[in-house]
Amino acid sequence: MGATKPTTDATFEADVLKNPKPVLVDFWAEWCGPCRAVAPILEEIATEHADKIEVVKLNTDENPATSAKYGITGIPTMNVYVNGEVVKTLVGALPKPKLVRELDEFIA
Repeated sequence: MGATKPTTDATFEADVLKNPKPVLVDFWAEWCGPCRAVAPILEEIATEHADKIEVVKLNTDENPATSAKYGITGIPTMNVYVNGEVVKTLVGALPKPKLVRELDEFIA
């Protein structure tokens, strides 16, 4: 991983909920093909918009408590958190232009 950062059940509160910036959390798993497809796109977004948004990845297999808390039933699911609250949910491996459009209000 490069610009994206891993988070866990143990570090989620500090990494995401108490982060002063908007945070995009990628709920993913090693075995998930669409998750692997969207990973490089999230790396690009994390690099290009590092000053505006934090991009973190949570492995759902290794961190079931946080996944359950936010009702993650399908992956990839990406939640945007602002001030500790989910303000947007995106499901599926979206192409970069669509993902950037969906995140526009946070990265513009």
